[in-house]
Amino acid sequence: MIQIKPVSDLRNKFTDIEKIVNEGEPVYLTKNGYGVMVVLSLESYSKLTDGVEISLDEADRYAETVKDRYTHEEVFARLRGKMNG
Repeated sequence: MIQIKPVSDLRNKFTDIEKIVNEGEPVYLTKNGYGVMVVLSLESYSKLTDGVEISLDEADRYAETVKDRYTHEEVFARLRGKMNG
């Protein structure tokens, strides 16, 4: 179940939020009724970001072996072409 709490609970009820997060659930924090942040356990955060870090490392290694470089206009033009057929 989605856990939505006011940001003041982070200060006033930290142990409650910590318990939820340690059970593997994110806690969505709001300020004045609007979402402002999400609290995750380190394990959950790592699951989200590890794949990104590995992919970026692979891209860096590939970039070292290839001399071709493209401007952002060229990259986005190619993407638009692929998306639009």
